[in-house]
Amino acid sequence: MRIAIVAESFLPHMNGVTHSLLQVIAHLRRRGDDVLVVAPTSSWLEDTAPATVEGYPVYRLPSIPLRGYPNVRVAAGTVARIRRVLASFRADVVHVASPFILGWRAVQAAQQLGLPTVSVYQTEVPAYAARYGAPWLQELLWQRVESIHKASTLTLAPSSFAMEQLRSRGIRVHLWRRGVDTSRFHPDKYDADWRASVAPNGERIIGYVGRLAAEKQVADLAVLADLPGTRLVVVGSGPLKEELQAKLPGAHFAGFQTGEELARCVASFDLFVHPGESETFCQTIQEAMASGVPVVAVGRGGPLDLVDPSRTGWIYRPGNLDELRDYVRDLTGDDTKRRALGEAAHRSVQGRTWPVLCEQLVDYYRLAVRVKRRELNLEARGVLGFLAG
Repeated sequence: MRIAIVAESFLPHMNGVTHSLLQVIAHLRRRGDDVLVVAPTSSWLEDTAPATVEGYPVYRLPSIPLRGYPNVRVAAGTVARIRRVLASFRADVVHVASPFILGWRAVQAAQQLGLPTVSVYQTEVPAYAARYGAPWLQELLWQRVESIHKASTLTLAPSSFAMEQLRSRGIRVHLWRRGVDTSRFHPDKYDADWRASVAPNGERIIGYVGRLAAEKQVADLAVLADLPGTRLVVVGSGPLKEELQAKLPGAHFAGFQTGEELARCVASFDLFVHPGESETFCQTIQEAMASGVPVVAVGRGGPLDLVDPSRTGWIYRPGNLDELRDYVRDLTGDDTKRRALGEAAHRSVQGRTWPVLCEQLVDYYRLAVRVKRRELNLEARGVLGFLAG
């Protein structure tokens, strides 16, 4: 197949969308498909922005930095320009990753060319409005989400919560979860030396991995600051780093980590916490579980599918930080229970490999091609019937 992937964000900016796309692209290379990636420029780190990925070209569109978060770029480029790119590539299907601005133009361009689109809902953009001080924009942002996905041939969502969100807006949606690298994220990556460097007095390590941005609600972890015998470790970077360092003075900030370094950190945690209420999936939870680490997460969005309460971790009610604290205290204070939940967490994600999930995505590509072909045939019959009449 010839697949055009249109991404709102891409390398060198690393996030959940980029991570999943890299897995998909690697799988398509192994299959022998042809791929073109369309993404924003990254002038803030242009020398590290690759021109190719897995040997496939990356077509860059001009972009501007998002106010208050310069690492995130907003792509320019008209529908006509994207249409020319797609037509030149002769795409069979257009994969639109986390569409909102660039993705909306791509869906319109594909419509004009009669190409099928598979739009992957990965970011709950409307929920960010309140976090960034503009709650009045939430409904307008949902209207954009509706326009994009109702115009797409297929919409995929990663969790039960996200699917219900979209269905309540009249959007037809299919489930496509995320895989996890169970070889990289594994209990064997536990590193006693790393633990000693961040918790020299043998403290239980409470770990968080993710962007340091408003929508992740990392400041909520201040409720854990005075738990005896514990050390909070924050892995990640973002615009709120300095603010969070001031609010969490006792925490160890490990910075942005990836690859084996990240795997070592996660496997060395005693407990993983995630307070963000806007996660459509939350890949870092799945990676912690693969590493044999139990999870305490907020009960909204993707974590509801991933964490089995009292078996692989705990889910606390949104906004109930006392409950978060109680669950963390429960697990950090009971080594036997914590180990049992960690072992169950590890077992629960076995079989969720990227090759399996990526081949399911290819099946959705094929389905989108068939659906679009039927739509075009029906349109053609309607035109012929009108002319004959």
